[in-house]
Amino acid sequence: MTKDIALVLSSGGARGLAHIGVIEELEAQGFHITSIAGTSMGALIGGIYAAGKLQEFREWMKSIDKRKMLELTDLSFSLNHLVKGNRIIDAIKKIVPDTKIEDLSIPYCAVATDLENGREVTFRKGSLFGAIRASISLPGYYEPVRINDMVLIDGGTVNPIPLNRVARKKGDLLVGVDVSGHDYKGQSQLQHFIEERRRQDKSLSQQILNRLIPDNLDFNYFTMLSRTSSIMIRQNSKLMAQLTQPDILIDIQLRRYGGFDYDKSEKLIAIGHKYAQRAIEKYNKIT
Repeated sequence: MTKDIALVLSSGGARGLAHIGVIEELEAQGFHITSIAGTSMGALIGGIYAAGKLQEFREWMKSIDKRKMLELTDLSFSLNHLVKGNRIIDAIKKIVPDTKIEDLSIPYCAVATDLENGREVTFRKGSLFGAIRASISLPGYYEPVRINDMVLIDGGTVNPIPLNRVARKKGDLLVGVDVSGHDYKGQSQLQHFIEERRRQDKSLSQQILNRLIPDNLDFNYFTMLSRTSSIMIRQNSKLMAQLTQPDILIDIQLRRYGGFDYDKSEKLIAIGHKYAQRAIEKYNKIT
């Protein structure tokens, strides 16, 4: 018998590619996703799924290597962010055309944070990629999104796994996928990735990065803040799960993969399949 589920996908950078494997496994085992909500990478994967383009996105991700990642990184001249974030969104739009959230096949919600007052901002209508771009605005890395009087940054700051924001229907199961665990290796990878991008860039942005992030230093102001943020996000996600008590929680904490391992999509997707299988087997044994 088909089981309807309200699916919630957490933040987590590249680790969020495991969400794809989870979705594929849930559908393979007879679950029917009737609504979806996500934060940051969870908002991206959830939105692409709701738009019916998940397989196309998966195929595109196979082409992403270190060189492609560098090409998609549009460095900024600003002192409050390192990357504009337009280039990656424009690339994804070529395979997943933008649409209105209210026109998607299932209810969808993305979560961002208003930097001006610290409040959670939810998107349930309007531009799909407008919502995604706001939700993935990693503080200090991507340029914040300005809408009216709001300055929007990554939703993981306030609600990394928005189990309380997904649309529900009578009789459905609440399923959460959490890949938000802090990973120091991931922070070091970001350091090395930025250093490589900096070596290829001879503009003023290089001078800015030189001041913000010294060469060959894994522990600096940037990595310290990034690690601190990751730890807080993980604690918030654990608290949300305790408060909301999803029917199935697929907790994927990865030590071998960091938040910038976008060139390892197939491995991360396979991990999503494995963890989903385990969680479903556990659920079936107790029901």
